[in-house]
Amino acid sequence: MSDAALRQTPNSTLYRAIWRWHFYAGLIVLPFMILLAITGGLYLFNDEINDTIYGDLRRVDPSAAAYLPPSELVTRALMAHPGTMKAYQSPSEPGRTAEIKRIGSDGRPNAVCVNPHSGLVLGSMWDAGPGGSPLMWTIRKLHSLEYIGWWGNRIIECVAGWAILLVASGIYLWWPRGRKVGVLRPKSNKGRPMWRDLHAVTGIYTSVFIVFLAFTGLPWSGVWGKYFSELSYTIGLGIPDGYWANFPTSTVLTGEALEKTPWILENRPMPVSGTANGDVIGLDNVIQTVENMGIHPGYTLTIPDTPEGVFTASVYPDDVLRGRVIHLDQYTGDVLVDLEFSDLGALGRASEWGTSIHMGQAFGLVNQLILLLACIAIILMAVSALIMWWKRRPPGSLGAPTVPSDWRIPKTIFAIIIVAGIIFPLVGLTIFAVILIELALWATARRKTG
Repeated sequence: MSDAALRQTPNSTLYRAIWRWHFYAGLIVLPFMILLAITGGLYLFNDEINDTIYGDLRRVDPSAAAYLPPSELVTRALMAHPGTMKAYQSPSEPGRTAEIKRIGSDGRPNAVCVNPHSGLVLGSMWDAGPGGSPLMWTIRKLHSLEYIGWWGNRIIECVAGWAILLVASGIYLWWPRGRKVGVLRPKSNKGRPMWRDLHAVTGIYTSVFIVFLAFTGLPWSGVWGKYFSELSYTIGLGIPDGYWANFPTSTVLTGEALEKTPWILENRPMPVSGTANGDVIGLDNVIQTVENMGIHPGYTLTIPDTPEGVFTASVYPDDVLRGRVIHLDQYTGDVLVDLEFSDLGALGRASEWGTSIHMGQAFGLVNQLILLLACIAIILMAVSALIMWWKRRPPGSLGAPTVPSDWRIPKTIFAIIIVAGIIFPLVGLTIFAVILIELALWATARRKTG
């Protein structure tokens, strides 16, 4: 049968093979997509939720008084909550507190919130890093499955890759081919056909968001992200080649040293300070240097914890164009690296834009509401698929589409599988495993009918 005939015949081997793969992939992936949509939808309103729950620690009355010197704020914070300072976070705007991130004597990291005008210590909470609060830390960890460590990162990477393949196979299955099924709006209003139409139509309208969210999340994955970062650097589209050649570097990677960093920097080495020839430069001098350079308010200054370490001022504001990372020698205060958005290559800039939109930052409330609707649609699509499967499933059976008896599938399908495996390595491994299972089931079916 020709490719054209297969496309026109809903009951063809090709159609049933894609349907079967779509079914199994959805059954495995959709529960994770529900988790990602719920946690992602909440994280879109990270600042709003934090201000509502932790407003007494995050906000102060705006004052005409100037900010106290950072060193004074740090002194007061550590007097109230003794420990070793690891970072200073400046107020992001008037009416915001300064945060002194420290390690207590018990080894626990905490963020001490201080009124930058009066120096009044408002209290402390567990240092949640980029999440800004313990609640958002939990939501962020659930979203990335970091709770289960190495395996969680790989699972999410597989889910992202399979989600893209689900969209592609779903569009193929949705295509009408002359059949009277829902195309751009549901046509059935009861029973399984209603859930089928709801799933298909919601999926079509949501498909572009699923692909966008999957691709913009992949740079942070362990396998795909690492290799894509190396490729970007090698071809000069991440950070220009030789950018790090003007100073000595350590064996510590930027992603390990800083709690938040641009994707393109994660696997690049940290610079080192020169030979110690005196005392470490004062905190106020370092902060004056980076502020004179025009760094955006709300930056975090990470304090060096080794003799060769550096001060690092980094900021990732809603305006992605003003993202910046500055490394300074801890003894001289000399600027070693000043990396701005414009210094990134095309893929580095695209990644920063994608991350900013993915997190609902780039275009304010409009960005947040559009992605919130997309998250709700993803949940609706996933739930309708599970209900549709449950209604279709015969009692005591999984209800999967039958194994095709003829595996003469067009070569284009095998080409797609190979390309998908190359682009998404972990997905390629799972595809290979699925192929082995399918071949075993097909061989078993043939023996039973033979």
